[in-house]
Amino acid sequence: MKVLELLEEIEEIVDTSSGFPLTGKILVDAEEILEIVKEIRIELPDEIQQAQWIKDERQRILDEAKGEAETILKDAKMQAESLIENDDITSKAKVRADEIMSVASANAINLKMSTFDYIDSILYNFQDKMEQMNAIYFTDMFNNLQNTFDQINGTISSNRNEIKDMIYRTQMESEES
Repeated sequence: MKVLELLEEIEEIVDTSSGFPLTGKILVDAEEILEIVKEIRIELPDEIQQAQWIKDERQRILDEAKGEAETILKDAKMQAESLIENDDITSKAKVRADEIMSVASANAINLKMSTFDYIDSILYNFQDKMEQMNAIYFTDMFNNLQNTFDQINGTISSNRNEIKDMIYRTQMESEES
């Protein structure tokens, strides 16, 4: 999957970047990282197309189930009509037709439920994979970036405090002179 390869490339850039001594900070090429992020955005529509295929497949299965149910109902009606020819058989035919209709309805419902379960399991697996990708790659990446910015801000703040302290000492020394 191209998206995973691009994310690995970002990890490699971070791992091989030169660092600032004693800070745990690294220097990366922003343009290179942004180019990789753009490629990731380009690749994501493939994942969305896969979800669309699953949706279309679900609709196809539902349409197929509906067609089967209609065929079963049509067959049941035809059998019932042929039994109506004799008065003696008419009452038995009605009972049998009702049974066939009941079975057909139950089969149609079972088929629909099975189809819904199948589609739900496909969607659940896809959703789980997307959540895994998010948890593994994007959350870690953004947390690492946030930590890096927090550490840089902390270092800058510490340096500013040192400079302010030096200014204060210099002023105190100049006033004493």
